[in-house]
Amino acid sequence: METTIDLGGVRTWYAEHGAGEPLVLMHGGLSDARYFGPALAPLAEHFRVLTPERRGHGHTPDTDGPYTVDALVGDTAAFLEKVAGGPAHLVAYSQGAGLAMHLAVRRPDLVSRLVLVSGAADAEGLLPGMRPSAEGEPPEVITDMYAEVSPDGREHFPVVVRKTVDLFETQPPVTAGNLASIRARTLVMAGDDDIVRPEHTRFLYESIPGAELAVVPGASHVLFLEKPELCARLVLDFLTADPVPTMMPIRRAGA
Repeated sequence: METTIDLGGVRTWYAEHGAGEPLVLMHGGLSDARYFGPALAPLAEHFRVLTPERRGHGHTPDTDGPYTVDALVGDTAAFLEKVAGGPAHLVAYSQGAGLAMHLAVRRPDLVSRLVLVSGAADAEGLLPGMRPSAEGEPPEVITDMYAEVSPDGREHFPVVVRKTVDLFETQPPVTAGNLASIRARTLVMAGDDDIVRPEHTRFLYESIPGAELAVVPGASHVLFLEKPELCARLVLDFLTADPVPTMMPIRRAGA
């Protein structure tokens, strides 16, 4: 099923697959719900999977003004309340993971379990030279994907690029203290050749109480496209099973 819902004036597109507990997939900047496509079928066998596309991305038209954390986290909270019907599991990718961290801090009542995929708590979390830029022409393949589904037309894409880059550069960081306040059971995921610095991925893992870590071998920043079956298995194991008491705990000793 594909439809739209009005979220405070934002005509938000989403698709729905499967049945069961709600699982919301949050795409990254300059991408859309298609990023999760190769992993969608196995997830929908176990969950009611919802794939909203945020303002200016995918099928959702852009809005006036800049993108801000307050606005985008508000959009997601409204979607969870109106469509998911309350708390849901979140699988959030890249810039979507950053927004999901803010959501988990501000609205813990709406987050059941949390999967952060290739996310960064601040701009310094990326490798040197990997920060997004609005300078020059964006790669044609990304422009073509945008133009395939956007109601705003191909010519609007530079506006979306600029606003997305500005969001990345100006959004408030998620601090270690913020991360320590997250109470949702959390899985931190990244590719072993990701644009997120390995030490930053570990920072997220060590800062969120009880977090679990999965580094996908032979994968880059687009790990759900490169190894969708493995990524889906990792996510499903995390979402459907309880934690296993480890035999030689270090971080979790005494937890």
